[in-house]
Amino acid sequence: MKYGESFFDILYLLLAIGTGLYLLCKGRGKLHRLMGAAALVLGCGDAFHLVPRVLNYFVDKDFTAALGIGKLVTSVTMTVFYILLYYILLKNYDIQNHKAVTAVVWGLSVIRTALCLFPQNQWLTDSSPFLWGVLRNIPFVILGALMVYLFFKHRKEDTAFRNLWLYVTLSFGFYIPVVVGAEVVPMLGMLMLPKTICYLLMLFAFIKKNKTVQNEK
Repeated sequence: MKYGESFFDILYLLLAIGTGLYLLCKGRGKLHRLMGAAALVLGCGDAFHLVPRVLNYFVDKDFTAALGIGKLVTSVTMTVFYILLYYILLKNYDIQNHKAVTAVVWGLSVIRTALCLFPQNQWLTDSSPFLWGVLRNIPFVILGALMVYLFFKHRKEDTAFRNLWLYVTLSFGFYIPVVVGAEVVPMLGMLMLPKTICYLLMLFAFIKKNKTVQNEK
């Protein structure tokens, strides 16, 4: 188990960070920079949690604090990822005059981040209180639902991003049971693996979009 999960985590981080660097180096224009930044934020942010998780399997040391800080960092960077995903949508579909929706996206993101920073989350302990786990994820789930709606609305306008709404939907579908029930049923934590695959599919969509744009030039 530990070898399989560790291999998967390391592979995911390499793919995420590699995708970000590739898009930033090879792509041209604001859309490519946004996609590259999103991939890097995703990979580097998750590394704060996954690297201590992998080390915890093989090193005889207490990684409780490192894992807790990693979860905090990942919670914040995942929020940043969705902000960038929103701006990717605006740029890709050339959406104008979206001030109200933009305000909602930033409002939800600020609330989510603020809730994550409250000491009541007890990040440095073995487990975070259930109530705060739910509270900090309410604005995050709403933000995700908004992204699903927006990408679904424009799904027929771009083949590269056609299924992004589905990947976001599935990622939250796998994530929510973990938040709600993992403390009672630890096996639910395994749902984080298919959740991670959904994020890889998002990154592959970025690569596909990059190739589509290059072929059009």
